[in-house]
Amino acid sequence: MQDHDIAHALAALGHEARLGVFRLLVRAGKDGLTVGEIGTHMGLPPSTLAHHLGTLVDAGLVVQERHGRKIVNRAHYAAVRRTLAFLTDECCVGVTLTQEDAA
Repeated sequence: MQDHDIAHALAALGHEARLGVFRLLVRAGKDGLTVGEIGTHMGLPPSTLAHHLGTLVDAGLVVQERHGRKIVNRAHYAAVRRTLAFLTDECCVGVTLTQEDAA
């Protein structure tokens, strides 16, 4: 993943409602939840929920699958793992500052 993709994913999670929706989908697991079920759990109006889900889908953190008239939403675990790996993959390797780095 590129820095831009990571920043986009983290920005999507940087809103209280989207973070709540995402955590709810993580708890739901592989079965996911419909838009209506998410709305019931979160108490969000449909238009607001659609906006937040769109942001999470656009960031690659949620995948949607249509089943007839229903849209099932699931957390995209691989994208989350890549985001977390990006944040932690250089853990404890040390940091040196040279004159070129300071500029």
